[in-house]
Amino acid sequence: MKSFRNRRHVPHSAREMFALVREVESYPQFVPLCEAVRVRRRSEIAPGVELLLVEMQVGFKAICERYVSRVSCDSNKLDIRVECAEGPFRKLDNRWTFRDEPDASAVAPRSMVEFFIAYEFRSAALGLVMGAMFDRAFHKYADAFVKRADEVYGRC
Repeated sequence: MKSFRNRRHVPHSAREMFALVREVESYPQFVPLCEAVRVRRRSEIAPGVELLLVEMQVGFKAICERYVSRVSCDSNKLDIRVECAEGPFRKLDNRWTFRDEPDASAVAPRSMVEFFIAYEFRSAALGLVMGAMFDRAFHKYADAFVKRADEVYGRC
């Protein structure tokens, strides 16, 4: 199973970054390989914890795949968990965590954003074709979200 982890200091608060990642409907505007997103269902399963059933279309050139994932957004803990519900993955484990960085001298908020993903395709052939594209895209994810945060919240 392939995996990727990225920890990043960002010039935005943990709550701002959490809200940005939680807003899955905007992903096609800035997330690499994401062509379309549809939230099939959104429900609050506990105070401050929302569960989304999200259909995402990813692709590159002639290759296009759709998959459905369960996304748990915990605004109390500021973390987001994603697992595959249907689609080309045998396994998909994606986690986002957001933590403010305490610094008494800082004028602007800063946070640590951690992105982790582990995945395995059901088909070895699809894994060969899509795997390299996913690997490159995941390396660009952190930059894409920070750039989007700068656009939405202003550059700090």
